[in-house]
Amino acid sequence: MSSAANDASILDGEILIDSHCHLQSLEPGDRIDALAAARERGIDGFLLPCIQLSEVDDILEFCHSQERVWCALGVHPHEARTWKAGDTSRLEALLDDPKVVAVGECGLDFHYDTSPRKKQEEVMRTQWHIAQEQDLPVVIHNRDSNEKMLEVLGCGEFQHLKADFHSFAGGRSMAETLIERDFYLGVTGMVTFKAADNIREVLPALPKDRCLVETDTPYLAPIPYRGKPNRPAYVYEVAQRVAQEWEMPLSELARQTTENFFRCYPKAASS
Repeated sequence: MSSAANDASILDGEILIDSHCHLQSLEPGDRIDALAAARERGIDGFLLPCIQLSEVDDILEFCHSQERVWCALGVHPHEARTWKAGDTSRLEALLDDPKVVAVGECGLDFHYDTSPRKKQEEVMRTQWHIAQEQDLPVVIHNRDSNEKMLEVLGCGEFQHLKADFHSFAGGRSMAETLIERDFYLGVTGMVTFKAADNIREVLPALPKDRCLVETDTPYLAPIPYRGKPNRPAYVYEVAQRVAQEWEMPLSELARQTTENFFRCYPKAASS
C-alpha cells in the first residue's frame, strides 16, 4: 500500500465516502482509530447502518460525536425475529434525528435464514412503508433472495421507494431491473476478488451516477487485506478497482461517488 499522503494526493482534492460500515461493531477506541486512518487516505464520510434497535443509542451517540458520520436505523433480516409491538412508532420517532439519513439495513437473507422468511418479509415491508412516509431512502440487504425481493419491489405500494442496494451481488440481470427503478448499487471489496465476476459484470451496465463504494466493515476486506478485518480506510482499494474497470482517474471516481452519496442521502448534506 502506498503512503496515506500519496493516497490522498492521488484523489486530487476529492474525497471518498464509505457508504456502509458497521463501526458500531468495533470497540470505542478502535472506532476513532479507524476513522483517523481512513481520513488520512482521503476518506471523509461514513454511513453506519443499524442491525437491530438495541444498537440505536450507541450509534447515535457516536454519530453525534463525529463530523461527517451518519447512520441508517432499522432492523437487519437476521434480526427480524426481534421486531416487536411498538417498534414501528419507535423507529418513526428516531428518524427525526439529523444524523439519521436512511432506514435500514433491512431486507431479505435466505442464505442463513436466521429469522423466518415470512417474518423477514413482514419486517422489511414495514420499514419500507416507514421510509416512504418519511421520504427517506432504505439501505437494502439482499442475499439469495432475488426472486422474492423483485416480487415485493414490483408491488405498487412501493413505487416511490428510494433505495441503496448495499454490497450488491445479484448479477447483471437483477442490476438492470434495479437500475430501471433508479436505485443505487453499493460496490464492496468483493469487486477485487479473483472469482467475483458476478460483481464485475454489473459495472458495464451500472450508470456512473448510481454507483456507491463501501467496505461493509468489518466484513469483505478487499485484496490485499482479504482475510483480515475490514476497515473504512480500505474503501480506497474498492474505489481503485472500480476506477480501473471503468478506465477513469481515481479522482473522478471519488468525485462521482461522493456526488452520488449525497444525492442518494440528501439529508446527510445538511447535517
